[in-house]
Amino acid sequence: MRNWSISAGRIFGIEIRIHLTFLGLLAFVWTTESASHGTAGAAHGLALVGIIFGCVVLHELGHAMVAMRAGVPAKSIILLPIGGITLLDDSRQLAESKPGALTWKRDVRIALAGPLVNLVIAFLAISILSAAAPQVQLWMKPYVHSSHLLRSLVWGNLYLALFNLLPAYPMDGGRVLRSLFSRRMDPVRATRRAVTIGQSFSMLFMLVGMLSNPWLTLIGFFLFIAAQLEERSAIFQSVLEKVHLEDIMLTDFATLSPADTLEDALEKAVHSLQDDFPVIRGSDMVGVISKQKILDALRVEGNGYVQAVMNRIFEVATRQESLASAFRKLTARNLSIIPVVDDQHLVGIVTLQNLMHSMALLAESRKLRKKALNT
Repeated sequence: MRNWSISAGRIFGIEIRIHLTFLGLLAFVWTTESASHGTAGAAHGLALVGIIFGCVVLHELGHAMVAMRAGVPAKSIILLPIGGITLLDDSRQLAESKPGALTWKRDVRIALAGPLVNLVIAFLAISILSAAAPQVQLWMKPYVHSSHLLRSLVWGNLYLALFNLLPAYPMDGGRVLRSLFSRRMDPVRATRRAVTIGQSFSMLFMLVGMLSNPWLTLIGFFLFIAAQLEERSAIFQSVLEKVHLEDIMLTDFATLSPADTLEDALEKAVHSLQDDFPVIRGSDMVGVISKQKILDALRVEGNGYVQAVMNRIFEVATRQESLASAFRKLTARNLSIIPVVDDQHLVGIVTLQNLMHSMALLAESRKLRKKALNT
């Protein structure tokens, strides 16, 4: 999803990205409105889109700010034609949390923060417009229209809040529902139950949309697809928790010494399939370095020593840690290698380079084992 979006800046340190399909929506609004109402009508149509999606950004910022206070920073907000998505950095858990701990209360607060922001905006707009611009006539139809932008500001936020509170996963109401289910069942079962309810809503939207409003059909279609993706993500995360690093770590790997010159290190790297190397002094690990960093240092500074350019900030893991734990450590500091230690001795490494390959082989080996047991 990030690959199909462009950056539009940052708000409170959170990157705002616009999905390319959103640009298609702007082109559609301009074309249809200009054909029926001329250039002025098209400008009003784009202004209405801007108001609605400004409210969507604030809605998503509500999720992001509450998540940050709960110890789960937001990486970015992506604007789509049917709304926004906040991508949270689940690799950073609360310091006092334990892996697998129930976090349903936190998830409920994060989910409800978005609709609450829209309700607050609507209440403030009603209060201000009722006192300063009574001619706006807030209770007159049409409630949301490009010719009544101030009225649309109020009703657009009310609609966003109420629509997102529907228990149709992965909308906010559906996320609350999943969080409540997770109190009594594992996350995968809770997600599956919420997805089933959400897809029932999406089918209803598509059916009603075919009879009355094509926009409802589009919304129902996107909800159906999004619910499936969320279910697959939950299953994948569950698998990651069950796989130990000893199942996929590299045990035959090359190391470098801090006393190696960069030219010597590059020579070793040429004869290795690794992109990242542990740096060992005696029996102690003192750093990590990548093939790309060796090349960059040679180009900029010429030949030197590995010690001068190696990264001294790294994470280590044990053999029994889960693959999910390794992912959290890799993404928390943008690392590309996790050394695996046993009794303070380096016994393996896990790199981003080998993860997908190892996971595919592991899945295939488990299928073969299961097939052999059944026969």
